[in-house]
Amino acid sequence: MRAIRVHEFGGPDVMKLEDTPDPQPGAGEVVVTVEAVGVNPVETYIRAGIYGPREFPFTPGSDAAGTVETVGDGVAHVRPGDRVYSAGSVSGTYAQKTLCQAAQVQPLPGHVTFEQGAALGVPYVTAYRGLFQRAGAIPGETVLVHGASGGVGLAAVQMAVAAGMTVIATGGTEEGRKLVSEQGAAHVLDHHAGGYLDQIKPLTGGRGVDVILEMLANVNLGKDLGLLAPQGRVIVIGSRGKVEIDPRDTMSRDADIRGMAGPNIGEAERRSIHAALIAGLKNGTLRPIVGRTMPLADAPRAHEEVMRPSGALGKIVLRP
Repeated sequence: MRAIRVHEFGGPDVMKLEDTPDPQPGAGEVVVTVEAVGVNPVETYIRAGIYGPREFPFTPGSDAAGTVETVGDGVAHVRPGDRVYSAGSVSGTYAQKTLCQAAQVQPLPGHVTFEQGAALGVPYVTAYRGLFQRAGAIPGETVLVHGASGGVGLAAVQMAVAAGMTVIATGGTEEGRKLVSEQGAAHVLDHHAGGYLDQIKPLTGGRGVDVILEMLANVNLGKDLGLLAPQGRVIVIGSRGKVEIDPRDTMSRDADIRGMAGPNIGEAERRSIHAALIAGLKNGTLRPIVGRTMPLADAPRAHEEVMRPSGALGKIVLRP
């Protein structure tokens, strides 16, 4: 099979399309013939060595969708020929085939495209984890989603709206803000405009927002704390550096700053997340949006695109 391989840490050009042996499943494992691969910012950090160490060579990626080719002993919830999406991989997903643990593979409803399935893993798991399991958001609360035109942001907007929350979102481009508005956000602001943060509290009647999903904490966290309602929560989903805050901004509101990371999700929590995602796909409240599709060989360009300051418009997907 063909797969992207990384033999050393570095820039996007260290990713090379090579011939590699087909994976074989052991007990409790599944081999998936990959039809679409989801590209996530975290994979750029792994490739660059920020999230090391790794054993070389390796194939990047955790998100994909396709059909089950073979299963190992003890696998009962999927069988060869089933349409599935992966949220995690043993061998990496930037490939024509991927080896997964059985728990990393979930059924993909028939009306959901493979490209949409590849957009589920990291973005939708992250959004659900942040919004419900970490923030404990409930119907009637107001949620601020920074950078809402990317994969995680769009997923969070869809989930919050479906759960009866009022969403204030930000986007860096007119096209991105239009896309977010179409997902049901009540208010969409330009986070490149001067003074845009001053608009947020008036939109809540001066009370502030209950939950902030923060994708770039090193830029926004200090400002976020001043936007919170009493008992408000900031969920740190992403950060690219350090930030200075005033702790009094948490004291005056009894506010919380809560971090999250995918590897910290317990097995029972993960099962709950995927049950909710599959239900949302079936009833139509969750609609993964694919922004760009590229061939697998263009993985280096996809890594450049996913990290552009202007932000993504939906999911970047590779097709093997």
